[in-house]
Amino acid sequence: MIRFLVCLLSALLLSACQPPVRLMPAPALFLNGEHNLFAANENLDKSSQIQVFYATNRMAFGPSAAPAYTVFPGDDLHMGVATLDIGGGGRSWDWLYEQSTNASAERRPQLLVNSMDPQASVPLGSSVDAPGEEALAYFRQIDQALARSADHDLTIYVHGANTSVGRATAQAAQYRHFTGRNSVVLSFLWPSAENFMRFSHDVSKAGATAPAFAQLVRMLATHTRARHINVIAYSSGAMVASPGLAILGTPAAGYDPASVRLGEVYFPAPDADFRRFVSELQVYHGYPRRVTVTVNMHDSVLVLSRLHQRGSRAGRPDPTELSPDDAKWMIEASQRLDFDLISARAGDLPGMERRSHVFWYDHPWVSSDVLLKMLFHFTPEQRGLQRNQSVADLQYWTFPQDYEARLDKVMDGLVRTAAAQSQKDPKTSTQ
Repeated sequence: MIRFLVCLLSALLLSACQPPVRLMPAPALFLNGEHNLFAANENLDKSSQIQVFYATNRMAFGPSAAPAYTVFPGDDLHMGVATLDIGGGGRSWDWLYEQSTNASAERRPQLLVNSMDPQASVPLGSSVDAPGEEALAYFRQIDQALARSADHDLTIYVHGANTSVGRATAQAAQYRHFTGRNSVVLSFLWPSAENFMRFSHDVSKAGATAPAFAQLVRMLATHTRARHINVIAYSSGAMVASPGLAILGTPAAGYDPASVRLGEVYFPAPDADFRRFVSELQVYHGYPRRVTVTVNMHDSVLVLSRLHQRGSRAGRPDPTELSPDDAKWMIEASQRLDFDLISARAGDLPGMERRSHVFWYDHPWVSSDVLLKMLFHFTPEQRGLQRNQSVADLQYWTFPQDYEARLDKVMDGLVRTAAAQSQKDPKTSTQ
């Protein structure tokens, strides 16, 4: 009973500290009327409401039909469906479309969680092969959503520190919205303390959550028909996903890492220990289609995190911390086709705040690049980025001054490809 009351009080106090999530600025590829990802969705739900799947290892309390998820880790992996409303008050699709396709300087609409509908729970550490009937029914829902989608990949979003259930779910939902609602997205809700002053809690709980993340990915690979399982791990979400991917990249009796069908892995502003991140990358490197890390060397959040953690962060790395062997491996990996390092510099990105930590969804150029990577599996060169090489031969990518012109060419090519496929087979998806 005492633990229950502590959980309840914590949930009430900490939820009040979270600012609302507002719809991110429209990506640049939505600002040209000739190109529109919404138009690629034959089953587009023209509603201000949007759904995402979720999974969490947070301890649940309250009625089973409507539990609250605490800031403490539990013994089960809970899965369900979240419904959100963009703008509130039953806004029209025409209004939302306008908000989603224009570079408006007005205050952006909020994303409000209407409901969190639990569907299934499985014990952590249990067999991925026999998760139970409720879990299998949940995975069938994911398959049904994939069948209706132009994008047949499943994308898992892993939130950062100081993030509530509502914020993490809304961030996943706005990403899904700007895929043209073509992608199926699952928000992985790890037990963040939802309080900046309790960052040490988040660091310890994030790392301890890696096995739960790995279990979820294996179950999704085993029981859904997702073509690939993509991962977006933002900020401290890298402390969950990076060791989780290392677990998935380690062969074991009866387990082949290739069986999880990893697709695109994207680490924007990763707040993970740089040395450990590189070590883990060497374990799972080669199993995803591509691994991408986007850095801002002036990121103010990662400056503070370095002071707290006493080591540089993967999103603001200090190469001198690496051993000679690890440094050599990074240089070689950057020259391969399946690992990309992208520099998000304010000098290259018009209007970006120099110390930004949120650039990956807050800046229209960077968010466009994310969409092209995740939806179409394009290389940086195919996405219009510019190749660079350091004096140490490390290859990295930047946004060129003519990025918008390059983006128009990329989108023109996609439109032509889609038109050609439609002529060959009217039933062929634009993906």
